[in-house]
Amino acid sequence: MPDFDLTLLIFVALCMLPASTGAIFKPGDWYFHELKKPWWRPPSWLFAPVWSVLYLMIAVSAWIVWRTAGWDGGALALSVFAAQLVFNGLWSPIFFGMRRPDLAMIEILFLWGSIVATIVVFYPISETAAWLLVPYLCWASFAGFLNLTIVRMNPRNGVSEA
Repeated sequence: MPDFDLTLLIFVALCMLPASTGAIFKPGDWYFHELKKPWWRPPSWLFAPVWSVLYLMIAVSAWIVWRTAGWDGGALALSVFAAQLVFNGLWSPIFFGMRRPDLAMIEILFLWGSIVATIVVFYPISETAAWLLVPYLCWASFAGFLNLTIVRMNPRNGVSEA
């Protein structure tokens, strides 16, 4: 039986930090009853399982980079990865907490760019690690399009009057 690497659990825990903002800043009445949303929006129950799988893939990706390059060889890549996690964690507080889909749309562009940057810096270290992030990029792209559609469907940008 291979040795268990505790570092993988550390990367999983690290990825749960931005996930926790989604648990704290949840869609509520404002989102469900006040905002117009496109017919093609996935059902609410789908987001948690999709994000759970994506966060696990993100953690494994970073863990592979760490296992391949170490802290010294992977410092730049892991720093870009950490920045991407920060952008990931900011979206829910902006969209749901501040009720600002318009600002969340701007933020998601930074998230998207940081995911691309992470893929780019991971690729020379591990192609597998880079490819593990592609579904995340696809989901963030879809989320960005959904966010943009919500902004467009709500002329006041969905900004809460409360």
